[in-house]
Amino acid sequence: MIAQGLTGDDDVRARQREEVLAKARAARCVRGRVAQATTTQKNALLRAAAVALEARAEEILSANEQDLRRGAAAGMSESLQDRLRLTPERIAGIASGLNQVADLPDPVGEVLGGRRLANGLRLTQVRVPLGVMGMVYEARPNVTVDAFGLALKSGNVALLRGSKSAESSNQALVAILQDVAVEHGFPAEIVQLLPCQTHDSVQDLITARGLVDVVIPRGGAGLIEAVVTGATVPAIETGTGNCHFYIDASCATEAQLEQAIEMLVNGKARRPSVCNATETALLDASLPVASQQRVVDALVGAGVRLHGDVDNLSHLVIDGLIPAESTDWEEEYLSMDIAIKIVDGVEAACEHIARYSSGHTDAIAAHDTDTCDYFVDQVDSAAVNVNASTAFTDGEQYGMGAEIGISTQKLHARGPMGLPELTTSKWIVRGQGHTRP
Repeated sequence: MIAQGLTGDDDVRARQREEVLAKARAARCVRGRVAQATTTQKNALLRAAAVALEARAEEILSANEQDLRRGAAAGMSESLQDRLRLTPERIAGIASGLNQVADLPDPVGEVLGGRRLANGLRLTQVRVPLGVMGMVYEARPNVTVDAFGLALKSGNVALLRGSKSAESSNQALVAILQDVAVEHGFPAEIVQLLPCQTHDSVQDLITARGLVDVVIPRGGAGLIEAVVTGATVPAIETGTGNCHFYIDASCATEAQLEQAIEMLVNGKARRPSVCNATETALLDASLPVASQQRVVDALVGAGVRLHGDVDNLSHLVIDGLIPAESTDWEEEYLSMDIAIKIVDGVEAACEHIARYSSGHTDAIAAHDTDTCDYFVDQVDSAAVNVNASTAFTDGEQYGMGAEIGISTQKLHARGPMGLPELTTSKWIVRGQGHTRP
């Protein structure tokens, strides 16, 4: 029955809010169980979850197919469908990520520092879990498992608000994780999925101050901005990936230029729907025109659509060049598109990056040490890659196992966020009846 004075929508809204808060309260009730779990207990659960995911892969794939059909019918873009799609190989990769997390050192209880004061007090700073960790994310169901694994190993409880587009996939994954948790003596509530029928549940989560200790958004610029600006719960900002790749004139030999081209194409075409994909190519004006043309031809040959200023690129032959608008330089395409520009050396490249980069990953191909050092010093991004594809900005590639996201902020965590970034610290003060004068 709908309460007098409330519409049907109001009633749905109220019930959804209560579900979010009820799950947050349940998470808070079990956070001590996770925080106090031993490394052996956590690792056993992680490894068992990895086995269960592969054993129940057909169940997951069936649910994922439902999401994909709904997405295609609703006109979902190819890049989002790629993020949403699960395959046996991707499920195996997700399971492998849990095993990698199990192999990593447990950060909980790590001593960060300490000293004895002149008055005899002994101070120790140790890592402790954050507590209840809320995640808001789009499309990618692998994040559901990554968040669970990293939260568990760092002693946190995972409260997950995935997107409606991945609802069936996320429900199947969380059901499996909860089954394994219970089998290993943990409460099912150590990982919970929040309702996703409306965007109101995001607001309910990010304003559940006192119940949720931290919220982490992972997705597009609009999602991240909405969470960071609307949250009353502390938020760790993950960033969009407008990643740049600059090719310097010091790539002078045939082999050096070919290597630079391979890195650029790898960063763009390997998997264009991810945040570490290269979105802007900057070419040194001092590169020979023939070399610039080879870069262009390689991108076009890989199926990449080029966006650029027609006058800036007039000396090159580019089939299908899309005239760039001002927004192209800020764009995270997440598709087989790239913005391209000829710049006057490394100084101009750094100026362009400073103006347009999202601060995620920016890279240089160069064979002059001073040029590389200048680029590293001038570019203020979470990751700066020298003679390496932007695709390497990834927690697994950094040896962290699964990652919770790439942070582009400058407080607490920056770059790929693994286990240490999901902890805080506390000071333990040991005395012998000390009182302060």
